Amino acid sequence: MWAHAPPSPPGMPASSRLYPSATCSLASASAPSPPRRRRRRVASVMGQSQSAPSGRNRNRGRSSWRWPPPGLALDLGFLLGRKPRPGGGRLDLANWMRCLVSLPLPAPTAEAAADAEGKAAGSRVEEEVGAEEADHLVVMVNGLYGSSSDWKFAAEQFVKRLPGKVFVHRSQCNHSKLTYDGVDIMGERLAEEVRQVVQRKTNLRKISFVAHSLGGLVTRYAIGKLYEPSIDEASSLDIDNTSEGQKLCDGGKIAGLEPTNFITSATPHLGSRWNKQLPFLFGIPPLERTAAETAHFIVGRTGKHLFLTDRDDGKPPLLLRMVEDCDDGKFMSALRSFKHRVAYANITYDHIVGWRTSSIRRQHELPKLKLTANDKKYPHVINVDNGSSEDDQHEESVEVSLADSLEERMIRGLTQVNWERVDVCIHESWLRYNAHNNIQVRIHPVNSDGEDVIYHMIDNFMV
Repeated sequence: MWAHAPPSPPGMPASSRLYPSATCSLASASAPSPPRRRRRRVASVMGQSQSAPSGRNRNRGRSSWRWPPPGLALDLGFLLGRKPRPGGGRLDLANWMRCLVSLPLPAPTAEAAADAEGKAAGSRVEEEVGAEEADHLVVMVNGLYGSSSDWKFAAEQFVKRLPGKVFVHRSQCNHSKLTYDGVDIMGERLAEEVRQVVQRKTNLRKISFVAHSLGGLVTRYAIGKLYEPSIDEASSLDIDNTSEGQKLCDGGKIAGLEPTNFITSATPHLGSRWNKQLPFLFGIPPLERTAAETAHFIVGRTGKHLFLTDRDDGKPPLLLRMVEDCDDGKFMSALRSFKHRVAYANITYDHIVGWRTSSIRRQHELPKLKLTANDKKYPHVINVDNGSSEDDQHEESVEVSLADSLEERMIRGLTQVNWERVDVCIHESWLRYNAHNNIQVRIHPVNSDGEDVIYHMIDNFMV
């Protein structure tokens, strides 16, 4: 176990006395090892060895030898069953320690991780359907704790009813618990995924988005990152002095493609804050207040964004920043660049997203509707409002809306552009309380009552 070793040669640390068979690097491969020497033990006049004291002195000697004497070296090679190396090379203790202890690599930033996930998702082709020659890309985005399979039925129907015209890509970068990371991180992932698809499909000319629930907010963030203005900002006038006609016809691009349709279904555009925006809380103020304060414990940063409780670096809530162009992205310019914007909303039985927030209306603007279809072809589509922008509307009493100034500011920001609002009511279904998933036909045939909503979406789709 203990092997005798001579004193360290000049230039070698005195602590480097481990047996060479346990080394990970040698101090000097070319320098020969000095010959081993045997120490003679001088016997005492009593004929006893100094290394074996007797009686009381023996116990004292054992307790004081906690470490090997300077003339001994630990034979780790013996412990590991290794044979000594020829030449008697010695361990460079500093290098040996560097082999065991290394500095940890810095953790990747959230943006870098989002880019990596987006690139990986954009390179997958198993969630794509459509003719290869189609030049219109349709990106479908799932909601909270969803996946690309949520849009499987709708994607198949798009390709079937618009043969050779659309190429459908179901987003895969935000699924399951990744949807808890926040609207901004999810938006970064989606933007990078779209870039990868566009780079891979070089024949694309147009782009449209179809998003469900939280996916609508994620898509609004992503297009703000993908927006490419056609007007040179250096030579154009200040945005405040730019005419409304120029804003509407600026010809901006999304990922280099012509933006066409922007469609959301049951999306909380105004968040889930107060005013019965989260219907299963029944509008009870203590419950709504508790939900706002605790949502981030359940769904992470996404909960803060939905309830407008995020204050990153002292900035306003993210959803409030997303109703204007700011340093984070050209959100409204991107939204304005689409030719067709549609918001599908459940009137009743959606206990996740309220009617007002999904249709971008104030309380007094909600129409009083009879729950009967105007067109038998779409039995669950109750009302279609072609709408108008905020600038074309008459100023009305908004005393109810002003009770929450954040909501009012979001409504005014989003209604700078025209929205077509489609009101849906799946009230005769035996699964009517699952209206939030029925409107998307998340699982077919379980949520098949919403098929006519998908058909309505396709029949009014601008190709």
